[in-house]
Amino acid sequence: MTYKGYNGSVEYSDEDNVYFGSIVGINDRITYEGADTISLREDFETAIEDYLDLCTQISKEPEKSHISEAIVL
Repeated sequence: MTYKGYNGSVEYSDEDNVYFGSIVGINDRITYEGADTISLREDFETAIEDYLDLCTQISKEPEKSHISEAIVL
């Protein structure tokens, strides 16, 4: 998945019955989850927006993903 230049992983937990992932290609830890692909996408985009807002609040330059979209599954 991609949003605003950030690439995200997608995994599934049988144990928790939930999709989850994290932003790849940056050092900051941004995670998200959802019960289905629609809610996963929504939480992914919300997590990025929250990250960008937090960076603005603390005057930190947001990291940019250094992994090409073409290699993200």
